[in-house]
Amino acid sequence: MPTKKIMVVDDSSALREAVATELRTAGYEVSEAADGRDALEMLNAERFDLVICDVMMPVMDGIAFVKEARKRPDCRFLPIVMLTTEAGERRRQEGQMAGATAWVVKPFRPQQILHVVSKLVMR
Repeated sequence: MPTKKIMVVDDSSALREAVATELRTAGYEVSEAADGRDALEMLNAERFDLVICDVMMPVMDGIAFVKEARKRPDCRFLPIVMLTTEAGERRRQEGQMAGATAWVVKPFRPQQILHVVSKLVMR
């Protein structure tokens, strides 16, 4: 069975690397993007099984990224997990309305991310 591909989108290189390392250790193939615009460009070049995306980023934030991704026929059902410090219900609802699949609040435990990913990406 082919390896599942996940994109991690966050303006913090340290956080991207921490999440990517956990996912790679669990057997996933991981690509990284620094903001929503980079992530959209990567969606043009390759297909992913899941995206983990920060909300607050420069250039294009995570909510704008989700809205743009959902306009693409090939991304309408792509699981997109928001990984963010934004714990407020209003912001969470905004993400849900944009098309986010799940919402994980930082700080998080690595097992928490792996659990969400395994639920959304069937191996």
